[in-house]
Amino acid sequence: MNTELFQELESVVSTFKFDSIASDRRALLQPLIDFIQDKHSTQSEVRLNLICTHNSRRSHLSQVWAQTAAAYYGIKNVFCYSGGTEATALFPVVAETLKHTGFKIQVIAEGNNPIYAIKYSDNEHPVIGFSKTYDHEFNPSGAFAAIMTCSQADGGCPFIPGAEKRIPITFDDPKAFDNTPQQAEKYQERSLQIATEMFYVFSQIK
Repeated sequence: MNTELFQELESVVSTFKFDSIASDRRALLQPLIDFIQDKHSTQSEVRLNLICTHNSRRSHLSQVWAQTAAAYYGIKNVFCYSGGTEATALFPVVAETLKHTGFKIQVIAEGNNPIYAIKYSDNEHPVIGFSKTYDHEFNPSGAFAAIMTCSQADGGCPFIPGAEKRIPITFDDPKAFDNTPQQAEKYQERSLQIATEMFYVFSQIK
């Protein structure tokens, strides 16, 4: 059964255009579609660990949008995680960007590495967002796909212990626009690109 998203979020999702995804990007996304389809077909749990260098921007956006897309298309037993090659903190602009898109966000622990509860629907478990290494005990230790969301982590981590499959789907870093007049616009642009691609992936699952 498909999950009903918050109304504002549902409105944003209705604007996604899958035909805007270039053929080279579709080719990059295909191994992820295949991995999810294989698991879904055998009613196995689908575990995705979305990995970037600092687990602060792209990996969190990917985790949140992938989990939301799975719920939206009613694909059961999907568990999305994120991690870095080092831990820093979820960059506050990422939380603001998601909030502006219609997610409901609560800070459940303050500090140098705050913990966020990120909700996309009234009755679904929130995504818990905080920065951690990809092998942190919060994340699965085996039977998952490692999705490399930045080229630095992809190049720096040739081997992810426990990963059944390693899939590079890299995105440009919005960090390049931090503290510039384009900051909000560029974070939103990257968030919507990730969202469109993750929704496309889950729309392909039969």
